[in-house]
Amino acid sequence: MAQPLPQIPGVRLSAVPANIKNWQRDDVLLIEIAEGASVSATFTKNAFCAAPVLVAKEHIRRGNIRALLVNAGNANAATGERGLQNAQQCCEGVAAVLGIDAAQVLPFSTGVIGEHLPVQKILDALPAAAGGLKADGWEMASRAIMTTDTRPKTASRTLEIAGETISIVGIAKGAGMIQPNMATMLAYVATDAAIPQPMLDQLVKEAVAQSFNRISIDGDTSTNDACVLIASGATGEVIGDTHSDAYARLKAAIVEVHIELAQAIVRDGEGATKFVTVQVKNAASSEEALRVAFEIGESPLVKTAMYASDPNWGRLVMAIGNAGVENLDTGKVNVFLDDVQIVDAGGRAEGYTEEQGGQIFQRSDFTITVDLQRGDVSEHIWTCDFSHEYVTINAEYRT
Repeated sequence: MAQPLPQIPGVRLSAVPANIKNWQRDDVLLIEIAEGASVSATFTKNAFCAAPVLVAKEHIRRGNIRALLVNAGNANAATGERGLQNAQQCCEGVAAVLGIDAAQVLPFSTGVIGEHLPVQKILDALPAAAGGLKADGWEMASRAIMTTDTRPKTASRTLEIAGETISIVGIAKGAGMIQPNMATMLAYVATDAAIPQPMLDQLVKEAVAQSFNRISIDGDTSTNDACVLIASGATGEVIGDTHSDAYARLKAAIVEVHIELAQAIVRDGEGATKFVTVQVKNAASSEEALRVAFEIGESPLVKTAMYASDPNWGRLVMAIGNAGVENLDTGKVNVFLDDVQIVDAGGRAEGYTEEQGGQIFQRSDFTITVDLQRGDVSEHIWTCDFSHEYVTINAEYRT
């Protein structure tokens, strides 16, 4: 049986139903943050970023964030000036029930794009949300933010620093429209450590770079992606030196939580049956390695071959060749499926059989490794296959 998620003093949560869609479930999440906490976030770089993203960016720039409001079922994206007004009105509703300023609220939405937010339904749900705030609401919160997710996504870590027990808890949602370019879908991570704002701003960027920016389900970056990192400061132990052992250990634990959440999103990808790590090594640069990795991980031909358990290595070399690596010597490229070499010096490896490759592609977890032999940089991403179910889910998404 899974252990309960630790509580983060200074952070309380509540989830309530607002019936934003025709479903019977909690779909509004309210997170209250204690005065004095540090809050940082990263947001989507999609040019059609949603109204709540624009409002949240402006509010977080002012600082002193005291609450987060999340709704599922409606993205409030591509909704123009009315969308901005709706997001702001929701912030004002939170401010009224919590006794704070509207600029201290960050709004988030996820769901169907291009439809106006049912603001009154959300406002009507806020008194109950405020009345139900509690420190042990993380599990409930993880379910309230789901859309096409089939299961909630949570992660946590605890560690000892200077005699203090420090906890980290995170939740995330996402299963489709996943190829983050900053963070992912929606993710909220909190710790009771005391972390100064500039350090937290840098930490969330580094954690996202190693986690949510390393995943792809379908190659599409959402209009609403956001990742928030909260440091409540409740432990009283200030982590103020980035060169200290305490910071290194805390950062490692926070990154681990982000990675666990990111991988959970890939494993729950719409219709996914395979979890695949794409490793590119001996590249000339990190950018080059990631370009090759994402070209493989986002190729529909590669992803459908994964689903069919068809080790069609021709599709892999096709994807590598499409990555735009300047002056790539294909005669040096080697490719492996787990520990089986399928490509040697740009051609079929001697002794390789389709049966060997097929056995690996039938696994639910496996690794594709590409050795470019042109440098000393290695990078990796996590991806999944494309199944019939992916098409079905997205063909029926608005019904």
